[in-house]
Amino acid sequence: MAHPAQLGLQNAASPTMEELLHLHDHAMMVVFLISTFVLYVISLLITTTLTQTGTMNAQMVETIWTVLPAIILILIALPSLRILYLMDEINNPHLTIKTTGHQWYWSYEYTDYEDLTFDSYMVQTQDLAPGSTRLLETDHHTTVPVNSPTRMLVSADDVLHSWAIPSLGLKTDAVPGRLNQTMFTISRPGLFYGQCSEICGANHSYMPITVEATNLNAFENWSTTMLQL
Repeated sequence: MAHPAQLGLQNAASPTMEELLHLHDHAMMVVFLISTFVLYVISLLITTTLTQTGTMNAQMVETIWTVLPAIILILIALPSLRILYLMDEINNPHLTIKTTGHQWYWSYEYTDYEDLTFDSYMVQTQDLAPGSTRLLETDHHTTVPVNSPTRMLVSADDVLHSWAIPSLGLKTDAVPGRLNQTMFTISRPGLFYGQCSEICGANHSYMPITVEATNLNAFENWSTTMLQL
């Protein structure tokens, strides 16, 4: 999760987020090179006396500064389009979970099980256990097995919501009357936090998301316990 004074993105916990981090670094390097070149040209214009005006009407210069930006945009667009298609790919999920946004909590339904549903509310500050994260901890965690492709079906019951977890590279709108889907694979065990990223009302900041990634045996024990409740 994020920490105070963090300058970069959160550490990736899924292959999708790793690809997004690579794209971010690629785009930032391009921006850095362009900014350096522009700063160099500005410094030359300020410090150098203009003695040659023959380049003012040079067709070659105009061609270069028209074609070169187009090439740079293509170098940024092609990797981003690749990742966009990878994020939309839904292929043979091992587990399907449906989440529904309410004002102001999330409800989850594990559709591969007969009756595994629960609501997930934010834990109030006075009820937090020592070491828990304020405004991000929930009373029920969305538990998934590690290294298992998971399909998430996202909808809403009242107003617009958005199911988002930064460390997984996920952000899917929850629209009333519409079923959106996304897919993720968590590459390491741990707790991963997110929040509704759509302004959904007065308590918009108080409907967090907590995903817990465990090994397969722990997930089976958890699902058995939840079914017995």
